[in-house]
Amino acid sequence: MVRIFCKNSGETRQFPAGVSLMDVYNNLDLNLPYDVVAARVNNEVVGLTYRVYRHKDVEFLDITSDDGMRVYVHSLTFIMMKAMHELFPGRVVRLENPISRGYYCRAETELTEKEVDSIRNHMHDIIERDIPFRRVECHTDEAIEKFNSIGRKDKVRQLETYGSLYSSYYMLDEYIDYYYGGLLPSTGCVKLFEIEKYGEGLLLRVPNREKPMSLEDKVPQEKLQERFTERLRWHQVMGVETIGDFNKAVQSGHGIDLVNVSEALQEKRISFIADEIAHRGARVVLIAGPSSSGKTTTSKRLSVHLMACGLKPYAISLDDYFLNRTETPLTETGDYDFESIYSIDLPYFNDSLTKMLAGEEVDLPHYNFQTGKREYLGKRLKLTPQMVLVIEGTHGLNPMLTEQIPESDKYRVYVSALTSMKLDYHNYIPTSDNRLLRRMLRDYKYRGYSAVETIKRWPSVREGEEKWIFPYQENADVMFNSALLYELAVLRPHVEPLLRNVPQNIEEYSVARRLLKFLEYIVPLQDTELPPTSLIREFLGGSSFEY
Repeated sequence: MVRIFCKNSGETRQFPAGVSLMDVYNNLDLNLPYDVVAARVNNEVVGLTYRVYRHKDVEFLDITSDDGMRVYVHSLTFIMMKAMHELFPGRVVRLENPISRGYYCRAETELTEKEVDSIRNHMHDIIERDIPFRRVECHTDEAIEKFNSIGRKDKVRQLETYGSLYSSYYMLDEYIDYYYGGLLPSTGCVKLFEIEKYGEGLLLRVPNREKPMSLEDKVPQEKLQERFTERLRWHQVMGVETIGDFNKAVQSGHGIDLVNVSEALQEKRISFIADEIAHRGARVVLIAGPSSSGKTTTSKRLSVHLMACGLKPYAISLDDYFLNRTETPLTETGDYDFESIYSIDLPYFNDSLTKMLAGEEVDLPHYNFQTGKREYLGKRLKLTPQMVLVIEGTHGLNPMLTEQIPESDKYRVYVSALTSMKLDYHNYIPTSDNRLLRRMLRDYKYRGYSAVETIKRWPSVREGEEKWIFPYQENADVMFNSALLYELAVLRPHVEPLLRNVPQNIEEYSVARRLLKFLEYIVPLQDTELPPTSLIREFLGGSSFEY
């Protein structure tokens, strides 16, 4: 017998060794509000077919959790890929990127409305048959042979560079695939989805986490999709679409070439943005983006290019326009809500900008975070015709921030790390994971925070982004993708020790373990060859810019 402590109910029960988590759940009568989809066993996410042979702590998850939703989406993607494989054998299909609160998928040739309808109907048939997802563990050479036989060269390259003696894959009937993380017990566990034609491919729509009986609302994100498509096009030109491709290139001695090309592409994009600003005659450049997107380095590099255009950039921090702390709005828990746009003195900020653009000399404030008050230290500014204000901050794209400033004077830049390289054709790397790794390293090196503290804060950071940043990203005049093709390989040697120090007996271990598992697929690169102006040096250190 094995003892299982259930975190959901707080009780400990004994079960026969080898019992599946699904049987444990059915015997506990937990009745979660929504169907159980996965579990954390000793704070590591697994599927419900997992069998228990030793004493464990278990927490059952439904679709309202991040981990539960991830398992649901992977299972749904497997069903879609099986349907497309059976309807269009031989066509290479790629799950490209999250977009419009769904996932963009494309085939080698453009999908028609009729083909999308047939895929949807076939997916419903597969779900109706309630086929079990079966996990197979085997020698890596056998897995390579299996994926070679169905033309999945992307998966073959990943397995060949992984360096593991044994590997695993999943089966639906005789169709094989691999998904990073656990899967549902069977196809019948999928209750809600939709697919529709989107661009040249299709959009896979999934349930809303907060209201799982409804689909996520679609959000127009044409500009964001353009940036993903642009980066994908460059990856295809370079022959590096997946981690397997990247690993092969590094092992062949081309790692520094990937670094140089990635840096050149970013420099070219920043130069284009500077030329656009100069051509338009914009006087105020607003730079916004989510946490750890590289806004600060982007603003500094953009300022260099603006100077090369004959302009004089002047940086202004939104932080200096915070309301005095006693006037700052509060969150529902009673804490100061510094993420809210209402924590900024909007009338004062707009008045100052209006006066500056009119040629008046103004006092520049300084916010004292120790006293929680705005101060004036004798710093004054009067704009000359060649000067451009560069304002970096969370709310740069929110119309309320500069509602009194003429549109012709403004140029908005949205910055985010839009990771477009995939583990393989069916497993994308979340952009939020890329940013979390950046933030984790910066927090450790410059703020003295552990990985545990960074992971613990991350949900509230993401909540603020969803409320104050993402709804306004399409307001940007231009989007800048700060992700670098090689950066995960450079981050790996630095963040792995931090992640390994996260103890197993706390909830944050679940995230640390998931990040470690996907980093293991990436061949590491040393950062000695990175230029001092590289955006990733904002997090690694060694930058020629002052922060």
